[in-house]
Amino acid sequence: MSLGTFPSRIEQKYTRLETTRIHQGDILRDLTLLEVSRKPRGEATETSLPYSVVLTQDCDLEQDFLNRGESGSMNHDKYLQTILLCPAYPAKDFRDGQHLVGLGLRMEKWNSDRFKLIRSQQNERFHFIDRQEDVNVPELVVDFKHYFTQPRDELYLTLQAAYLATISELFRESLSQRFCYYLGRIGLPDIPTLLPPGQPPNPPNATS
Repeated sequence: MSLGTFPSRIEQKYTRLETTRIHQGDILRDLTLLEVSRKPRGEATETSLPYSVVLTQDCDLEQDFLNRGESGSMNHDKYLQTILLCPAYPAKDFRDGQHLVGLGLRMEKWNSDRFKLIRSQQNERFHFIDRQEDVNVPELVVDFKHYFTQPRDELYLTLQAAYLATISELFRESLSQRFCYYLGRIGLPDIPTLLPPGQPPNPPNATS
């Protein structure tokens, strides 16, 4: 069987879906993140995110959407309360360390050689999103240290205006897998080597 006979053949990295539900891999623009301070006055601050990517598993998003559409359903265990996203930073701003300047944060700059590792998905902390002009997706960088949730209903209210495109299946699975790997990594402590009793940690050099 030739590759062309597979019905799910992927022709490009992104597509525009004519649908009313949120999908894993949706690229959204101009979302507003509202943060409420725990100080007594409960001050709220708004952060504008130029681009974000949905990371909640697509099966959960689909079950939530279908379950809410069942009239008279008494079972709400498939309902999602929030949806997980990662900010996606414009690549030029990221390279220059300017992608979080609006928050007063000075970020690391990346030279050409180091940025090549990000572009080729060889830096485990970051995921590079290629440009595709026909769906208005620029070059973006996802930082797996930065992620947030939005209330499900609030995100649906902004979906039509915010939606750009959806990352195709295999490419979104790669993004999801790399995100899970990064969050699941284990930092092992440095444990000093046990030495026999009476032996000094650094024996003196015989020639000194």
